[in-house]
Amino acid sequence: MPVTPQPEWPRPPVGGYTADDLDRLPNLPPHTELIDGSLVFVSPQTKFHMRVMRLLEHSLVLAAPDDLEICREMTVRLGPRDRPEPDVLAVHASADTGLQQTTYEPADVVLAIEVVSADSEARDRESKPLKYAAAGIPHFWRVEEARGLPVVYVFELEPARRTYAVTGIYHEQLKVAVPFPVEIDLTAVDPRQRGGTGAPRDAE
Repeated sequence: MPVTPQPEWPRPPVGGYTADDLDRLPNLPPHTELIDGSLVFVSPQTKFHMRVMRLLEHSLVLAAPDDLEICREMTVRLGPRDRPEPDVLAVHASADTGLQQTTYEPADVVLAIEVVSADSEARDRESKPLKYAAAGIPHFWRVEEARGLPVVYVFELEPARRTYAVTGIYHEQLKVAVPFPVEIDLTAVDPRQRGGTGAPRDAE
């Protein structure tokens, strides 16, 4: 009876991987993150997750000032053992180093957004916000699902203590003035809701 070959998983070095290893290790699955020196592989994306990222990216691109760029799924080098990948980012346009760029520094990032999924709850609610705040990223949004629609928890950095304070919880409509003014119809994530202002009506 033939034996099914087992996949070759990378074996961690003593002390764990470093941020530079993400660019060196061959055949890593897409969207692999580094958290505390360990590789984190993500599960297949849900449709809710995809729709929320599309809505947020589209809305933020339209609202962002010229000196900021909106990116999806780019890693941030928080330190030698941490290189997470927020779902959506607002970064300084001056941080662009070219088409082969794979990561940003914390000082480049104005806003990091995580859309919570079943396998990322602990990371998105606990470990990542702590690390983003400690690195000095001024704004963080966490997006949760409630009855098929996104709920956005908005946090702002308290710089003296390097911790986040919640500044708002938004259902159906997100309207904030910082890091730049933006208004998003959160019901537009559901294609059955017509006329939303946050995404193209023919999206999906």
